[in-house]
Amino acid sequence: MPYKIDFVDGAVVEWSLTDDGATSERVSEYTPTFYVGVGEGDDESLEDARRTLEQFPTVARTRFEEWRPGFRREAERTLRVDCASIEAVTRLARWVHEWGDPGEFRCFNVDFSREFRYCLERGRSPTPARTPTTLSVEGRAHEFGDGEVPPLTVGGERVGRSPDAALPRVEEILDREDPDVLVADSGRLLAELRDLADRLGYDLRLGRRPGFQRLARESTYTSYGRVGHSPARYNVPGRVVIDRSNTFFYDETNVAGCIDLVERSGKPLQELSWASIGNVLTAIQIREALSRDVLVPWKAWRSERFKTTRQLHDADRGGFTFAPDAGVHEAVHELDFSSLYPNIICEYNVSPETVRCDCHADREDVPGLGYSICDERGYLPDVLRPLVDDRDDIKAQMREADDPERRTELEGRSAAIKWILVSCFGYQGFSNAKFGRIECHEAINAFAREILLDAKEALEDGGWRVVHGIVDSIWVTPREGVERESLDALAEEITADTGIRLEHEAEYDWVAFVPRRDSEVGALTKYFGSLAGADEYKYRGVECRQRSTPPFVADVQETLVETFDEYRSPEAVCDRLGRALKRLRAGSVDPEELVVEQRASKRADEYARSTRTVAAAERAGETGRDLSPGQKIGYVVADDSKRSRDRVRLVSEATTYDAEFYADALLRAAESVLSPVGWRRDDIARYLADRTDASLAAYSGS
Repeated sequence: MPYKIDFVDGAVVEWSLTDDGATSERVSEYTPTFYVGVGEGDDESLEDARRTLEQFPTVARTRFEEWRPGFRREAERTLRVDCASIEAVTRLARWVHEWGDPGEFRCFNVDFSREFRYCLERGRSPTPARTPTTLSVEGRAHEFGDGEVPPLTVGGERVGRSPDAALPRVEEILDREDPDVLVADSGRLLAELRDLADRLGYDLRLGRRPGFQRLARESTYTSYGRVGHSPARYNVPGRVVIDRSNTFFYDETNVAGCIDLVERSGKPLQELSWASIGNVLTAIQIREALSRDVLVPWKAWRSERFKTTRQLHDADRGGFTFAPDAGVHEAVHELDFSSLYPNIICEYNVSPETVRCDCHADREDVPGLGYSICDERGYLPDVLRPLVDDRDDIKAQMREADDPERRTELEGRSAAIKWILVSCFGYQGFSNAKFGRIECHEAINAFAREILLDAKEALEDGGWRVVHGIVDSIWVTPREGVERESLDALAEEITADTGIRLEHEAEYDWVAFVPRRDSEVGALTKYFGSLAGADEYKYRGVECRQRSTPPFVADVQETLVETFDEYRSPEAVCDRLGRALKRLRAGSVDPEELVVEQRASKRADEYARSTRTVAAAERAGETGRDLSPGQKIGYVVADDSKRSRDRVRLVSEATTYDAEFYADALLRAAESVLSPVGWRRDDIARYLADRTDASLAAYSGS
């Protein structure tokens, strides 16, 4: 079972883990494959394509095979094309796609990542035979010079600043530890370390064999209107490289969670580490499709079925949300539907090939939309049911686990599955989803709205008042003067009615729903509260949960919530805020606690206005680091009255800060805490001013 596959000099090397280390096997004969099907043409067109493709030197062989081009299609004659190299697959498929009349040919199994493709086509499982060993490489890229290495640690050990000492030290630690996985702060760090060695003529070996590859260049992308940046990806022979600046699953889970997804998706660990949630979900779907003899379309194209104006209006809605009752509520209970969207898919057989099927066109199975759902089992429920059941089983094991290591492993596996389940619904409406369909997305939302409304009605009939509800969660508090049913009994009743388990998620001593800044209407996703029976608070949407909030501001806000919990007094909260402001204005806060992190959406010279992010990008450019669109940058605001690059300082050069800028941020954070009890920013500022005046008067009198 190879956990890593290297492509070197036209050959493939499989790396497998054993109790004694790692072993390798060279595979010289491997021909990746894609398929060609006939669109609007006929079998003669397919024969023409075969005769033409066989003339290409990059085509190893061709033959005809029977495959299904879709889940609701019977097997058809398709042309299998075995290519001489991985790189030839996309080039040949692009040529076929553009050859002939528009739509005449369709290509399948084209855009698979290369390690994933190899495992699929060779029938290899990339699940490691044992838990891989890891070694961290920590430091900042962009700071290398010929005469000096920036502060760098390998496996927690400092390697020195002199290249003559640092480079051999890096190799010594790698040889001694022989890790299976390198976890680097960034792939760029490894690349610059290697470049330094090359400039100095030192043959640095980071892998189990000589060599260093760049697998992909850095790139910028746009997703749902947000600009993102994908760093360059690198490879070293025999070891997995996990880039901390470009990994979702490793950061959100752990090694155990990643390996769980390796087994489910068939994507080897290195590819899984940089893959998106949708990428991994697609891999799971691809394996399911191929197990059913269904080919994977390269360029997905699905037309929408005709909809009436009423259907268009009703379908173009998301999950249901109740306007929160802004303010502080006592004795609140939060109830959540367990994995609502995945369970809707499984319970109601929602799948791209089952929604609005022709065989049940006269039925109206989807509430409010009138769509039919086929009785024949869809592929998507079969994909998700094992994930839902396994996560429920893992959560049950977590409740019983006493061993910390075992619990950490289970938490990682549970989190990994959770993210796949979270994304499975939205991915159905994604235009580039291999097997998605917008009507499937609409049907899931329609079921979710009906379920939440029915749950609200049942809870209110049972003597509870709903203070907020959003998509799959609902918050209730006891109604005064009425007889109440137990929440456990009501949850069981709702579960039986919907077929989806309603769980008691949390009990709060109190919850504060934050109003919008410009009105008294509650903000949909901003609240905080004190969990009953625990010295713990839950925060959602407020500043301490926002990634751009400086650590100092986030810490102060959490302290303000604790003060509110203890005293239930706006004045006490303001007094605590005043002490933080005094410390801030005295210059006693470490600038590293005031770092603002923002993502640049374009290059510095493309902005029309001089923002703080632009100033930070310009300063980074001065140090030789050009910021690409989508990349994040951290800075400290030094003087916000300026509009030049002197407005900010990069983290490495910050020694002072603009106290009033951060004081303003503290006031906003304090308003989020106190607005549920009616204190707005002006009230907070007035109280602080009065306290300051009183203190000065007392000082003068003495």
